[in-house]
Amino acid sequence: MDLEARIHSTHPQALRLWLRMLTCTQLIEKQVRAGLRDEFNTTLPRFDLMAQLEREPQGMKMNELSRRMMVTGGNITPVTDQLVREGLVERMGLPQDRRAWLVRLTPAGRSLFKKMAKRHEAWIVAAFASLKEPDITQLHALLGQVKQHSHAMALEKT
Repeated sequence: MDLEARIHSTHPQALRLWLRMLTCTQLIEKQVRAGLRDEFNTTLPRFDLMAQLEREPQGMKMNELSRRMMVTGGNITPVTDQLVREGLVERMGLPQDRRAWLVRLTPAGRSLFKKMAKRHEAWIVAAFASLKEPDITQLHALLGQVKQHSHAMALEKT
């Protein structure tokens, strides 16, 4: 039973939409996780970490990496350690800050990530294949409005 099944027509339409969005996100994420596991013997957190590093070829400090991934350093350290052991990521000390580490993809990591990213893109495109391009464009714009409004509401509370 998914999140939507718990609700009925007497609930506000906005709540029903929210639960539909969550359900869709969970279903697509489940497909992506399975694809990464089956085709690349990897996990979504590993993919996400590599995606962040791919955007910064010179590397990133561990604290910046955890901030961008919105997780604690304790969450990314074991993932990073594993990727280092596999030769996909390298960790380097910083002479100006002996407490900080810079991490970056190795050439092997960059090559593997490109293959994974191409498949990831295909899975996402397939997930939305039931929609026509104008519908995708409209949905993207509408969700952009929700995002903008949510940001504004968050700023008002601070």
